[in-house]
This record gives sequence, C-alpha cells and structure tokens, in this order.
Amino acid sequence: MDRELLLEIGVEELPASWMPALTSELAARLEARLTEAGLPKKGTVEAFSTPRRLTACLGELVDRQDDRDDTVMGPPVSAAFDADGHPTNAALGFARKLGADFDALKQVDTPKGRYLSYERRIRGRATVDVLPEVLAKVLRDLPFPTQMHWDAALEDDKGELLFGRPIRWLLFLYGGRVVPFTIARQALASSPRVQDISSGAVTYGHRFLATSGRAGRAIKVRTFDEYRKKLTENFVILSRIDRRDRIMRDLEAQARKIGGRAMLQPHPMAEALLEEAPDLVEFPAVVAGAFSAEFLTLPEEVLITTLIHHQHFFPVVGSNGRLMPAFLAVTNTQSTNDRAIATNCERVVTARLRDARFFWDADRKVGLEARLERLETLLVHKKLGSYRQKADRLAGLAAWIATEVLRQPENIARDAARAARLAKADLATDMVREFTELQGTMGGIYARDAGEPETVWRAIYSHYLPTAVEAEAPPATGALGAAAATWAAVSLADKLDSVVGLFLAGERPTGSRDPFGLRRSAHGILRLLLDSETLAGVRIRHSIEALVTQAWQGYGEGDFATVWKDLNTFFAERVQHALETRRGDRRQIRAVLAIPDRAVRTPVADLADNVRALPEFSRSEPFRQLATAFKRVRNIARELTAEEFAALQQSPPDALLTEPAERALEDELGRREAAIRAAVAAGKYRDAYAEAAQFEPSVARFFNDVFVMADDKALRHARLWLLRRLEHLILGLGDISEIVTTET
Repeated sequence: MDRELLLEIGVEELPASWMPALTSELAARLEARLTEAGLPKKGTVEAFSTPRRLTACLGELVDRQDDRDDTVMGPPVSAAFDADGHPTNAALGFARKLGADFDALKQVDTPKGRYLSYERRIRGRATVDVLPEVLAKVLRDLPFPTQMHWDAALEDDKGELLFGRPIRWLLFLYGGRVVPFTIARQALASSPRVQDISSGAVTYGHRFLATSGRAGRAIKVRTFDEYRKKLTENFVILSRIDRRDRIMRDLEAQARKIGGRAMLQPHPMAEALLEEAPDLVEFPAVVAGAFSAEFLTLPEEVLITTLIHHQHFFPVVGSNGRLMPAFLAVTNTQSTNDRAIATNCERVVTARLRDARFFWDADRKVGLEARLERLETLLVHKKLGSYRQKADRLAGLAAWIATEVLRQPENIARDAARAARLAKADLATDMVREFTELQGTMGGIYARDAGEPETVWRAIYSHYLPTAVEAEAPPATGALGAAAATWAAVSLADKLDSVVGLFLAGERPTGSRDPFGLRRSAHGILRLLLDSETLAGVRIRHSIEALVTQAWQGYGEGDFATVWKDLNTFFAERVQHALETRRGDRRQIRAVLAIPDRAVRTPVADLADNVRALPEFSRSEPFRQLATAFKRVRNIARELTAEEFAALQQSPPDALLTEPAERALEDELGRREAAIRAAVAAGKYRDAYAEAAQFEPSVARFFNDVFVMADDKALRHARLWLLRRLEHLILGLGDISEIVTTET
C-alpha cells in the first residue's frame, strides 16, 4: 500500500541567499536516495522552505522494497579447492557465512579469473525500516556554502554531522506514523538543555506569534494537508510563492496609502531584494516609514543603496518617478503597533543617512584629482603595486584603445585617458570606504559635480560594467549616450589590466575559487568585444591576443610567454562559455574553435558571427556531405608534413595533376580561394560558407576517381598538396567535420 512521506528539518535561521538552491537540492537528493534504496516513488517530491525549516513531501511511496536477486562473490576457485579437489576452509567458510550448502555455490568467470559465487533471493525490507538510512544520507548530502560544527552525530559510522545551521527538530512521518530517527549530541555538548534530537509528529509555528496557547508551542500533525493548514493557523506561510505574492500586495497597498509606489523594477537592487525578501520571513507584513526630506539632496544612488543594500527596505517613488522621503519595510510579524516598528526603522535609516550626508559634504571639498596621491596607499595586490600605478597604466591603455581599437578622434582618446586616470580615485573617499558597493558610481557622481564633461563622468560612473557576458547584462544599449566610446575604452582597459596583472602575480581561478573575480572581468571583456557595435557604435576587430599584449606593456616585466600560455587557455575557455551562454550549438562552437589559438587570435565578434552563420549551412545535405568528406581530407592530408607542404607552396606541383578530377578540384580552389579568404577577413562568414559549400561535387568526384596514395612519390605529394590546400582554406572557417557524427 502506498503511503505519504512527510519530512521537515527544523533549523536555526538559514541565510536567505541559500534558500532557493537548498529547496531544490532537498527534493533532488531525497528522490535520488529513495531510488537508490529500491523504493520506487509515484509522482515527484515537493520541497518547501522558510528561514526555520526545510520541508519535503511525497504523496505516494511504496510500503516495502521489491524483492531482488543478489550475487555474492566468494574466493577464487584456485583457493577454494586443494590438490585433491576437496573444498578448502576458505570455500567452506564462505558457504557457512551465507548459511548455504556448499553444493549450492557456483563457479563464474570474471575479468580477474574464475571465482565461487552464490545467488540468493533477498526479500525487500519494509519502507519504514529503510527510511532512517535514507534520511541519514540526505542530511549528509545537502550542500551548504559553509557548514557548522554543532556537536552532532549519526549512527552511520561517518563521524560528526556537519550542517548549515544546527537542527532543532525533525518531523518525519510515513503514512501518518513517526519514522524513528535520532541525531545524537556528542558527549561534551550533552546537558539537560542540549539533548538528542529525535524525530516526532510535531512541528512548530512562528517563533513569536500564535493563535492560541503560547508562541513556539509544539503542533501535532499527521498529514501534509494538516501540516500546511496548522502552519498557516500559526503564522507560517509555507509556500515561497505565497509569501512573495503577499509581500507584493502589501507593498503596493502601503505605498498607495502614502501617495507613491514601491520601487520594484527595473532597478536591479530592488529586483534582487524582492527575490530575497520571501526567504527572510515566515509571515510577511509591510510597514511604511519616513525620513526627513532634507536627505533628498543626496544623490539618488546613495539613498537607494542605504535603503535597499544596507537596511533591506524598499524605496518609494512618486508619480513623477522621483524618490519620496519614505520607505517600506518587510517584517516577520503581524503587529498591532505598526507605528512603533516604523519609528525604530526610521531611527536606523536616519542615522545612516546622516553619515552619508557627512561623507557627501566632506568628499566634495576634495576633488578626485587631489585624491590620486592617496591612491599610493591602496594596494591592488602585493605584487602589483598601488592603485595610483594602476591609474597611470589605465590612462595610457584607455587612450590606445580609444584610438587604435575604437578608431575615435583625438578628443575622445583624451577624454578616455582622463576618465581612466580618475576612475579609481573614489576609492580614497569616505563615502566609498563606508558604502563600498558604490565604488565607480560615486567617482562618476563626484566628477559630474566637479564639472567634468559627460564623456568623462559617465565613463567613470559605469566603468565597472559589464560584469556578465549575456547580451541583456547592464549597461543597456544607448544608456551611456555621448560617453559610449570613452566608457568602452575605460571599461575594457580596466578589465584587461586586472586580468593580465593578476595572472602576472600568479593568481589563477581554480574550480569554484576565484577570489579576484577574474572570470567576471573576462566576461565583461567578452561582452564588450561581442557587443561593441551596439554599445559603443564601433565593431572591435582586434583579437584578445592583441589586446592582452598591449595591456602587458603597462607592466613591462615578467615572462610574458609563460603567462600568455595560461592566459590563452583561460580566455579560450571563457570564449567557449560566452558562445554557449548565447545559445550557440556546442558542436558548431567546437567546429569554429577547433583550430589552436583561434579563440584568442580571431576577433570575438567574428567568432560569434561564424557560429551564427554555420547552422544555416550545416542543415543542408550537400554541406553535410562536404563536412563528412572533410574528415577524410584531414586524415589523408596528415601524410604530408607541414615542412613538405611549405616547400611545395614555394614550387607548386600542379603540372603533375593531370586527371580530370584533380584538375576540377584545383580549378575550384583557384576560383573560390580568394573569395573565401576575403570574406573571412571581413567577418562575412555567411558568404564564406556559401562559397565553401560549392566544393562538395568536386571533392566527392576527387575521392571517387583518384587514388591519392600513389606509388610515385612526386604524384602522391602533389595530390596531398592539393588536399592540404583545401584543408587550410576550410579551416579558415572552422573544422566543419565536427558538425557530423558519422565516421568515414
């Protein structure tokens, strides 16, 4: 008979940022462990979470494991019998251990030789007896960004149980009955107030609220429906979606009362807070607060950062779209005195805004230019010197990018150098020391306040962007206006200098470890290279190798060849990731990037165009036949070494090619080679593929009519030289053999 499985892990408050991933992981790990234990499920595991609980429910689960056949391997036959063919003690002991007659044992062949074996029928265990083992594995499976030692252990002989937060209770029911399970507390921690945690049929409501009795009392349940209902009665909304909907309704209602609307979108910080808020509370409510209108003279960015980032409050905007002197706070309680809660929130906000106003007034008395000397005291990295040195490098690199890469006039290059020189100066301001997330942004605001031209202050304001490779990642197209080119130059210079310098300093991202954000910087570089035409109005035709080489000049030390090897690999991986992120087909990306160093020696925008153009042709049968034949071309062409091919290029052996099929292929090469190379050089890959597709008939005829590996060495080399020419030409597009899976 199928029965319902209900699990709740009650914990001390979990960080909100962990909750979405943990919820899905709980469902996935429980499903996997049930399957592994031979407990087939019907339907899927539903998972829920609040800051104090992780819950999973499965509507139907079989009441016992299926019976199964099991083969137990014994000793090798060579050790199972003596010289007279009688069973040895090892063989008899094996049978005795299994409670089987020796005659029931069989001999089986294995990769290691012939062994004794015994086949037995194992009766499935009752589900209630298996579930404790399943839960023990799930508790150890759950991944946490950090884990705590809390002096707990399980009866699985694996030592201490680490967990994201200490577990306080376990609700573990199967068919409405408690599944026995205990988390033991270690001897040093055990006391009358620190006891073992045993599973039960009780849960707990809101920590402070209750409909009857006392807050935090135990609530007995038997089914998931009853569990959910009683939690709701005790001020716990189990569904994250329901909590989010309630928050949005209350935000809108409270904002209307004060004549505004909550800032929810499109501001990224507000959107992030709206996603985080449901994981901060079990029973959300919203209260409105206010601050003095005099603080509205502060930059809007400071106000928003103070309210959202530091206090987790939502700003309020009026009908004109401007900030109002008000905010909305999401609380975890149902208060009968909203005014008292709002007053406490207002005190905290006012104190923070007073600090911000003091920093704002003090910082403006000292210009950004005057702060450059202070940058001497701030280290980028112990091996890379100060931010003042970085500012000097950025000024030269940004001017070069503006002139040589973006092809801008001298005045734009001059503004790019100016913006780059001042870009890090705000790190020496009081505001950024207190509100570190405003670095760059405050530099732009202070530059604007000091009268710097728009091309300069906007470039400083946004120079940390972009930080992601997606086409939708900020900044939006057109957001920078007249400063687009100067911003692109400064942003690209900053990221190139950081990546090159940190690789020089020996820093490498490994696995999930990337403390200096090198992948983020690389993704920003690639976003700029991929979308420069829409972001800055100019298509960048410089390769990563050319840009990195120029950035290296700012350091003028170290073994570039050694570091470049690692940078080459790093950027090649990032380029592949970028193209895949933009929904490129992996097989076609592999074809485009198959040639060594292509990812770093070809303009990135050209690579993206190549990947976009290839699908149209890869679907046509003639092109697929050419791709299949190209595998054969590559395999055979290897018989001619690079040195031999270079020599034949100096003195072409075309006079030896007299067969009609040979002449036809050579004529086809002569007609199309220049056009294909010109199209590739211009980044017009659709035209190049259209030309390449025309080779299929002549290549097919060549292989049908010509025996390449002729006995005559000169003739053989002439034919191989012809195939090498074709190979080199097609590889200028990519290894098209990667788009087909059939073997030749």
